[in-house]
Parts: sequence; C-alpha cells; structure tokens
Amino acid sequence: MEPQAAAGAGGGSWGAFLKSIASFNGDLASLTAPPFILSSTSLTEFSSYWAEHPTIFAAPAKEPDAAKRALLVLKWFLTTLKQQYASRSEQYGNEKKPLNPFLGELFIGKWEDAAGTTELVSEQVSHHPPATAYSITNTQTGVHLEGYNAQKASFSKTIYIKQIGHAVLTVPSPATKEPETYLITLPSLHIEGLIFGAPFIELDGSSFITSSSGFTAKIDYSGKGWLSGKKNSFTAALYPTGKEKEVLYNVSGQWTKNFDIHKGSAKHSGKDTLIESWDPTLVPTTALTIAPLDKQHPLESRRAWAKVAAAIAKGDLDAVGAEKGKIENAQRAMRAQEKSEGRTWERRYFSSSEGGDAVLAQLGRVVGLAEHGDADKTGGLWRYNREKAEKVRNLAQLTGDDEKKIAKELLGQ
Repeated sequence: MEPQAAAGAGGGSWGAFLKSIASFNGDLASLTAPPFILSSTSLTEFSSYWAEHPTIFAAPAKEPDAAKRALLVLKWFLTTLKQQYASRSEQYGNEKKPLNPFLGELFIGKWEDAAGTTELVSEQVSHHPPATAYSITNTQTGVHLEGYNAQKASFSKTIYIKQIGHAVLTVPSPATKEPETYLITLPSLHIEGLIFGAPFIELDGSSFITSSSGFTAKIDYSGKGWLSGKKNSFTAALYPTGKEKEVLYNVSGQWTKNFDIHKGSAKHSGKDTLIESWDPTLVPTTALTIAPLDKQHPLESRRAWAKVAAAIAKGDLDAVGAEKGKIENAQRAMRAQEKSEGRTWERRYFSSSEGGDAVLAQLGRVVGLAEHGDADKTGGLWRYNREKAEKVRNLAQLTGDDEKKIAKELLGQ
C-alpha cells in the first residue's frame, strides 16, 4: 500500500507520522512505525542482496593477478549497492520499514546460474540489540562471504541510519591456492523524499575493502545537492594498502545506474584508461530459489511471517497488529523461560567469537575496526560455524508434529 493511499488508515496517515517524528530527536528504536508504512519483507531477507549476480560474486577466484582480483572484488561490491539500497524503492515505489526479525529467524535459499550453485544462510543472531548474520558460498569456486549487520537509526530533519558490523569475503587464490581475505565495512545512509511520501535511500560517508593480499579500496558516497551533483553518486580508488596516493584503479558513477572503471588515478582518466563500464540494466539479476512455504522450517522468514504479510497485502491493519503480536508475545515468553532456566537461545548457524578475531586482528586497523569489532552493539562478533551448519542442514526432515510444536512455542501460531 502506498503511503498516500494509506492516509487515514487505522487512525494514521503519512503526514501524521512525519509530524510524530519531526519533533523527535535521538534513537528511533523507541518509536513504533504505523502499520501502513510496513513492508512485508523481513530484514533477514536483505542478506540476499549481496549475491544477486553470482557470476560476479565468484569471478575473483579465477583471476591469477592479485591486484586484478582486488579490483574484481571492488566491482562485485559496487554492483551489490543497487540491490542493497534501491531495489525495494524500484519494486514498490518507495522504501518502507521492513519487519523486525525475531531471534532465531532464518532465511535460506540458493542461486543457480553459470557460476554453479551459490548458497545463502541468513539468521537473526541477536534481538537486543538486533543483528542479522549471513553466509553466502559459491560451491564451485569456494568464494565465501560472511558477516553481520545491525542498524542504529536517529532523526534530525531526516532519518539517519548507521550500519554496524562488517563482512569478510574469502577468495581462494588460483595462483597460490591459499585463501585471501577481504574485510568490508558498511556505508552509512539516510532517507530522502520523506516530505513527499516517497522515501528512498541515499548513501553517505565512506566505506572500505582491505585485503590480506595488500590492497585497499576506499569508496566515497555523495548525493544530489541543492545546486549540483547527481543522485546516488560515488567515487572509488584501489591502491596498495598504506599508499593511498598510488592509485591503481579508480571507479566513478552512480551505483543505481552506471559506473566506469579506469586504470590509474581519476585525474588521468580518459577513454584510453577505460577498462569497463557497468550498466545494471544490461545485466539482470539471478532469482533466488527458496523452498515452498509448506516445506520451510517454521522459523524461516516467509513461513513465520506469512499471516502478517497476507494482512499487509490486504491492508488489514488490525490483522497486521494481531498477527505480529502473536509472534512478539511468543518470543517474550520464550526469552522469559530461558532466563528462568538459566540458558540462552542456541544459534543454528553462527557462533560469537570470543576474545577477538583473526581477520580483524590482521586487517581491522586499516579500516578503523578494533579486534572485537562492534560486538557490544551487535550481541557478539558473529562468524559462520560450519560444524553447526552440518548438524542442521537437514531441517526439512522435521516431522509435522515437531513443526507444529516449534511454531506454537516460538511463534504463537
């Protein structure tokens, strides 16, 4: 439902919502969004935006030159930005507030294309503070991405969102057969278009990719100003770590439209330095395949939120509130039971690294991340646990009675 169409629905309106936040300063986590601006998509699904071009995701594993591998990693990252931050606006007409995942929520799928099979596991590993962890693996090349993400939103004339967390990409080097690691930081963002009832995301600040092979990329984001500039603009430079002025490659353009990759620094860029131009309209994304609802585990996002999503689609705001309430109340009861029994929820695919992390210890200082990351703000420093993953790989073998019990206890359904 568009915000304009929702005016007056459930006693609220887009204008009333803007008025309610206009006088608010601070953390928006304490505010409840009105149902009419809710998306029917859970945040756990957002992890899939990292690999909707699987062939580009897997491409670095086939490049023998280390600097060119780092460039392919930068290219892959830049191609994900449109999917990460603009695909929902293009699909639905504007950005809406996603569903807040419950602890233990899962989103599982795979892509099949020329790169082979690329597998996705996304899990809500913390609820207070909320954090989503993910693992994406191309089984043919062994390229693997893992990371976790939390968001802190505040309001001052517009909505500002700081992304907390990071990602680690592992690429098997075809030259040395040893895996390279790339530490990736996340850009900050803010919401534009609020006053017109058509919100969209704009990125700001800088983010970095730094590698164990000795290369770093810095990406600077900018948007359209009052007098100049273009929406969703960026510039990026790839250089040997610690030698920012010795630019090997530079990239510039709009992450929602097109960008150009040049050899050397930006000040010397021209037709003779152009390596490649990227136009997302010419490279369609690969559809993610997920199991049918009746074959999904009760904790998988689309099955768990099915009744809420149906109510949102119908514009039945009373049903939205009632169905969300069932899940939230069941979760509160489960947390209370765990506390009384002196135990904590066991994450299915991820574990919190204790006492720091080897990747952050090696590369974190380059991009301003401490060895413990932002563990205090994300409920832990989360890493994919392959041993756990093997134990739960066959979730579909649960019996019907098992599934009903899980759904009743954890989701109130």
